[in-house]
Amino acid sequence: MSPSSETARDGLRLVIVESPAKAKTIKGYLGPGYVVEASVGHIRDLPNGAAEVPAEYAGKPWARLGVDVDADFEPIYVVNADKKAQVAKLKKLLKDADELFLATDEDREGEAIAWHLLEVLRPKVPVHRMVFHEITKDAIRTAVNNPRELNQRLVDAQETRRILDRLYGYEVSPVLWKKVGPRLSAGRVQSVATRLVVERERERRAFTSASYWDLLGVFGTGRPGDPTDPSTMNARLVSLDGKRVASGRDFGPDGKLKNAGVLQLEEAGARALSAALESAAFSVRAVERKPYRRSPYAPFRTTTLQQEASRKLGYGAKRTMQVAQKLYENGHITYMRTDSTTLSDTAVTAARAQVRDLYGAEYLPDAPRVYAGKVKNAQEAHEAIRPSGESFRTPAETGLSGDEFRLYELIWMRTVASQMKDAIGQSVTVRIGGIAQGADLPGRDAEFTASGKIITFHGFLKAYVEGSDDPDAELDDRERRLPMVTEGDALSADQLTPEGHATKPPARYTEASLIKELEDREIGRPSTFASIVGTILDRGYTFKKGTALVPSFLAFAVVGLLEGHFATLVDYDFTAKMEDDLDRIARGETEAVPWLRRFYFGDESRPDEDHLGGLKALVTDLSSIDAREVNSFPVGEGIVLRVGRYGPYVERGDRRADVPDDLPPDELTVAKAEELLDKPSGDHELGVDPVSGHMIVAKDGRYGPYVTEVLPEPEAPAAPAPAADGAKADGAKPAKKTAKKAAAKNGPKPRTASLFKSMSLDTVTLDDALRLFTLPRVVGKHPETGTEITAQNGRYGPYLKMDTDSRSLESEDQLFTVTLEEALAIYAQPKARGRAAAKPPLKELGSDPVSGKAVTVKDGRFGPYVTDGETNATLRAGDAVDTITPERGYELLAEKRAKGPAKKTTKKAAAKKAPAKKATATKTAAKKTAAKKSAADGKTTKAAAAKATANAGANNAADEA
Repeated sequence: MSPSSETARDGLRLVIVESPAKAKTIKGYLGPGYVVEASVGHIRDLPNGAAEVPAEYAGKPWARLGVDVDADFEPIYVVNADKKAQVAKLKKLLKDADELFLATDEDREGEAIAWHLLEVLRPKVPVHRMVFHEITKDAIRTAVNNPRELNQRLVDAQETRRILDRLYGYEVSPVLWKKVGPRLSAGRVQSVATRLVVERERERRAFTSASYWDLLGVFGTGRPGDPTDPSTMNARLVSLDGKRVASGRDFGPDGKLKNAGVLQLEEAGARALSAALESAAFSVRAVERKPYRRSPYAPFRTTTLQQEASRKLGYGAKRTMQVAQKLYENGHITYMRTDSTTLSDTAVTAARAQVRDLYGAEYLPDAPRVYAGKVKNAQEAHEAIRPSGESFRTPAETGLSGDEFRLYELIWMRTVASQMKDAIGQSVTVRIGGIAQGADLPGRDAEFTASGKIITFHGFLKAYVEGSDDPDAELDDRERRLPMVTEGDALSADQLTPEGHATKPPARYTEASLIKELEDREIGRPSTFASIVGTILDRGYTFKKGTALVPSFLAFAVVGLLEGHFATLVDYDFTAKMEDDLDRIARGETEAVPWLRRFYFGDESRPDEDHLGGLKALVTDLSSIDAREVNSFPVGEGIVLRVGRYGPYVERGDRRADVPDDLPPDELTVAKAEELLDKPSGDHELGVDPVSGHMIVAKDGRYGPYVTEVLPEPEAPAAPAPAADGAKADGAKPAKKTAKKAAAKNGPKPRTASLFKSMSLDTVTLDDALRLFTLPRVVGKHPETGTEITAQNGRYGPYLKMDTDSRSLESEDQLFTVTLEEALAIYAQPKARGRAAAKPPLKELGSDPVSGKAVTVKDGRFGPYVTDGETNATLRAGDAVDTITPERGYELLAEKRAKGPAKKTTKKAAAKKAPAKKATATKTAAKKTAAKKSAADGKTTKAAAAKATANAGANNAADEA
């Protein structure tokens, strides 16, 4: 129902949106009578680990999944721990409201959030679903006056996806923990995306480069030439005696020619031909002219925006979406999660008006351009990404800066260009021929070609030119003018240069090209691709080398396991078909529960028809998975790469060497592996300590370089007499080994010290090591309190310590030189907060609308953060100090407040709960009893530990976005 005028005049309406920034903007458009509050994203979800499972479900075999697989896959929903305070606030506001408007985004995710709000808040007032695609005054007022009902079909579709991704992630991820390593995750789309990156690297590893040669000629017309009619042109050899000369596309990945009918020129042949053609007469054999026409690119949708922002601005997909989110919430662009290229009539009118005003009527087509095509698996109900409003603001008129300005400008240019005329011109191909006259290759007929392009009317290219994933590709607006020649014209060969080429392995994926590949294969939802790419980077499955995504050796192990044991789940066609099924569920063409049942339990009655398998059976029997085999990859000549707990390493016999984390897999050749195995470890002897007589060595450890002393092996005490029958007691360890271990454990520990930052393993000396061993150094005692002052080197640098009072030193050298008088002078100064004097704010943002206090950006221990003096919020990955806006700062603080204060367990509280000292005797007795019982309870303890590990791991398993 539409809100009544009486309600508008006298009642109170609660409008719930998703983010605080959006709430603030919308509140300004609605005015009095409306309370606009944010849910701050989802307010409830499936339980994240065993600790969040409600008590009534604890102990159920399916409880860890959060889905009752035995009762039609009924999900268990719990209010997120960090949203309880916000939910309480919404309930309190609802008590005073006469109407409730759910104004979350109009897509599956937004519809699901609205449904969850209804389920949790249980409103007793009229409820309306308010939808809009841009945050402008007119759009918001139109939306509040034209609400609709909740779309349950969208809710069901989102719920099915959520359940599917939970089953996939929570069932398959534990297999990775057991067979590959902890804290790994599997997901319906992320695993397939990882496989794509790994397969590309496999292609690169198997690739064999081929070399081929040709000639580049510079041919002259003999005329002076000018910009419209050049005097020379570059042309490349394409055939010899009528046989086409091989180019890169003629070679396969094995380095061999795919087509036997082409001629592969070697270096000697190319140089001989060049010499033979030096005195040849060349002429134009043919001139082919064709009309050139290029139509504008469609307006942006989510994936094309991500791809173009990557090419033109160097933004990752995640950063692009974060900036776009800010632009949308502050009313600059329409909704940024869309698969539509359609523009509304309002947008078309606004774009055409700007074409006329900025470029002139000659650039405006007679009729508006229509982009009606939508990709498969599209999000619902949105138009293309465009500037908001009935008239577009130019980038200069927005007042934006930094990332937001650059991305808005990109969107604005693309939208305006989409309503401009075609670019037209002419493409030209010239064929040039000559007969060799040299003594070595007389009579050889060589033919060259040159191609050019002339743009006679730039059309939309005046406003926008799309980028390319290939850095060597020629962009659409690039002209190549050739001399004005006709068939039969004589030309001179001013220069003939033999050129060698080598075929290149297939290019690695970038974020943009991986997103394009996923979209082309119809895998996943385009609106989630940014989070998918972020996941495979965060999990360590890929890392970046420039803009390229390089798979880690860990990714090879994970993908190998999935391909071997869960082949269907990472099959590209299967994953695309699964996306089709989910869309059929969303359209009401099939039912969710039977489909989920077949996916999870399988359906033996229709094995030939049903593409779904039984996930439960696959994760139940893991006996066929050999963990060592999964994590081992032969390099060659007896060298094996293994993925270990602390990273990859190569192994041959009893020799091992760590593999650098940033080494691309296609660069691990036999030669590289041998180089790593032969590389000195960095450990070397520095000399003997003249005082102790012990050898001092320098080593490179897991936490950095350090020096240590080598203590002599402790002597074991005399072994007890053997039993009368000469047999070893049952279960007893060899006496000599046990005694040695005990002596080593209880004996003196070697002195060890980390190197200073200014030191290196290559240059550290024995004297340096002995000086390091003197730390911490006693500087002296405070003359008044008698408290000892020491100079120490810590995690955050050199410092003085007096009881619990620490003060930073300026340099590491001061550890050895600071005197008692200097130390007392340092302690006489007022202690700065923390380890250093308070730093001035990096930026001032204004007054917070909630607390009314001044908001600043400061530099903290963990990076820059915003604060109003009471609440601190760390800047996110996509935020930058120089570009952060006041609105973004207020939003971060609002989100932090919504989460509530962090729970702390203090040492004092723990001390209060500690039992009295008189319980010591009881504790000792209990320990003895526990020791006797431990053997009997060993299995139970192991089972409990395994369960705890599984629960902890479940918290780290990422559900698919």
